[in-house]
Amino acid sequence: MTVQIRPETLTDRQAIRDLNRAAFETEAEANLVDALRAGGYDKVSMVAVVENEIVGHILFSPVLIVTNDGMIDALSLAPLAVLPGDQRQGVGSKLVVEGLINCRQRGHKIVTVLGHQQFYPRFGFSADLAKSLASPFGGGEAWMALELVPGCLTGITGRVEYSPPFQVFL
Repeated sequence: MTVQIRPETLTDRQAIRDLNRAAFETEAEANLVDALRAGGYDKVSMVAVVENEIVGHILFSPVLIVTNDGMIDALSLAPLAVLPGDQRQGVGSKLVVEGLINCRQRGHKIVTVLGHQQFYPRFGFSADLAKSLASPFGGGEAWMALELVPGCLTGITGRVEYSPPFQVFL
C-alpha cells in the first residue's frame, strides 16, 4: 500500500469528517475538528491518501502552558484518525512523523498528546516530560510531551490550557 501524506485542502473537509466519524465511536472528534477549524485553531492538519482516498488525518492545535513566569506556546496532537480497515498498517505512524516534521519546520517547540502509551513513545513522546505539566484531562502515563527543540521543557512547571473547542471534553 502506497500512502501519500499531504496538507489538508478545502476539498478534503467532508472526507475528514466522515473519516473521524468512522474511526471513533461518536461524532465528538469530527465535531472537534470542525470547531478547531472554525476557530482558526488548526495549525497543522494533514491527510493520508491511498489510491485517491483519504484514509487518515492528523491535527495539531495550539495550547498554552501557564507557568508562574508566564505563558509558553505549545501544540496538542488531537485527533489522529485512521479508517478502521486501514489501521495497523503504518498510516498513523506516517501521519505522526510527517506532522511532527511540519510542526518543527513551522518553528513549534513543544507538542503534547493524551494517547496510547505503546504508540506515541516511538516518536519521542514521553510521560516523564509531561509530569510537570498538568493536563485538564488527567491521563497518567497516557499524558505525554515531546520537545521539538531539545531541552525546551527543562525546568518548566505549569498547567496546559486547551482552546475553547476542547471544553466539550472536560
